[in-house]
Amino acid sequence: MSSLAWIDFDEAERQRAQRIMALFQERETRDELGLGAIRDSIADHLFPGTSTIQTRLRYVLFIPWIFRMLESRDAATRQIMSDARTMETRLAEALKAGGETNGVIGRDAGSRLQRLPSSVYWAGLGAWGIRLFPGSIDSYFTVLGGQRRVRTVRDDEDAASGPQTPPMWSPTLPPAPKDLLERAVFHLTVDEAEFIIDRLIASQPTALLTLLARDGIDADCDYIWEHPYLAEFSADARRLVRHSEIFSQVMHGAALVYNLALSELRAQDDWIADYQERLSAWAEDVDLAAVHAWSLDDFWKAVEHPAHSIRPAAKRFVTQWLDLVVDGATMIEISPAARQLVEGRERVLKTSQSRFANHAVRDRWSGASGVDRLSFRWRQAKSHLRDLAHAE
Repeated sequence: MSSLAWIDFDEAERQRAQRIMALFQERETRDELGLGAIRDSIADHLFPGTSTIQTRLRYVLFIPWIFRMLESRDAATRQIMSDARTMETRLAEALKAGGETNGVIGRDAGSRLQRLPSSVYWAGLGAWGIRLFPGSIDSYFTVLGGQRRVRTVRDDEDAASGPQTPPMWSPTLPPAPKDLLERAVFHLTVDEAEFIIDRLIASQPTALLTLLARDGIDADCDYIWEHPYLAEFSADARRLVRHSEIFSQVMHGAALVYNLALSELRAQDDWIADYQERLSAWAEDVDLAAVHAWSLDDFWKAVEHPAHSIRPAAKRFVTQWLDLVVDGATMIEISPAARQLVEGRERVLKTSQSRFANHAVRDRWSGASGVDRLSFRWRQAKSHLRDLAHAE
């Protein structure tokens, strides 16, 4: 008797590989100084399942709705993959027909779209317990194609009594609108919002994202540490948010020094003046009392995450930069030690592609790399929370 099972593999390693591959394609994840693992560890603690290229929350329903339509098709893997792509591009047209203009993935690219919504949200669907299938998108399609082969070798009696495929999606997933691929909107219904919140509570019970979603909090602030309800966060959440605020503030100076040093090598006077002004503002804003009191030991404990490995070299760089800030933030701009530390870090990370070492690479530099403060995906989390809060 034939049976069907999922491929056996290390789920943690698979998720880590998927995350790394996804980061290579995200515009806002430039990591010139090797701080990405620290940044992503914090973001995954606070806002698990989010990504910098996510747009609107209802995609976490659109994707399983579309894929469940595919599960009933008697087709080979290659045909299922083609049908899935067609349906995802049709979704963009349906959203435009529904009057949506912002956040539509593939709005302008149409059938030429390279990054499909399913690939953008696949990891998040698993992290939130909406997707129960543990594999990649490709392995999902392989399983669907395999179902067709199984049906061809079983008779009706065997098919009824034999092992069944485990569920792919949460059994409480709300039903899809009948005209999903004709006209769609991003607005959530109350039932859909409650489903998402329930999934977050079940899968990520201690995450700040879950606590804010559960309480229906929609706040418009640029950074999570500016949140109006910060004092009401749990003690663990406040601790991590405070660590993230100081880390973001302190390391922002290193990013500015990096950009200033490259601007000087390019002899771009307007870029130089801009970064000098930014560094002066940064030095004035640094909370030296908080920096002096900051415990790096506690920080490393708080940000440790099983999905990310923070290398000793990254910890040394943060420690050495922190020492320079403590010694004199106002002198960072002209500090030879600060320049040497930043340049040395980038040279080690990029080797022959270092902008300090490779003239051709430096000449292609656009004048800005990672100049914004780290926000740990708060912008995406804020958008999702707003969609939940305004469900009706």
